[in-house]
Amino acid sequence: MITLKAVDKSNWEECAQLKPKPEQKRFIVSNLFSIAEHQFLDGFLSKAIYNDNVMIGFTMFGLDPDDGNYWVYRFMIDERFQGFGHGYNAMLLVIDEIRKASDRTDVIMIGYKPDNELARKLYRKSGFREEGISPWGEMLAKYRIP
Repeated sequence: MITLKAVDKSNWEECAQLKPKPEQKRFIVSNLFSIAEHQFLDGFLSKAIYNDNVMIGFTMFGLDPDDGNYWVYRFMIDERFQGFGHGYNAMLLVIDEIRKASDRTDVIMIGYKPDNELARKLYRKSGFREEGISPWGEMLAKYRIP
């Protein structure tokens, strides 16, 4: 069973040890960087992704002050746990958590490197639709909350 739990003083070090496959490292900053960055992002949540009681991934999402939409800034599954459908189930939980937020918008945005085919497939399967390349070079994809 996939669940999301806050990253806090009890689990941040374990979360910082999670990593993508070597060939995926160029697609995402380290979890340690993201945990530090989260300290300075008002309105964002950082969550560890668990399969039962085993931490398998990390995500960070929140209301972006630049455009007023919810954004998934980080999403990763540790290399040991990829290929089992955990990413898809975890993304559905993120979408559901945003859907239930009192300050939610009707749009969730995500950005990723255009050549990250695994991310593209996962986000498309989760309901995101590509919008085009951003000025900073990422592919932007949008999820519309019904």
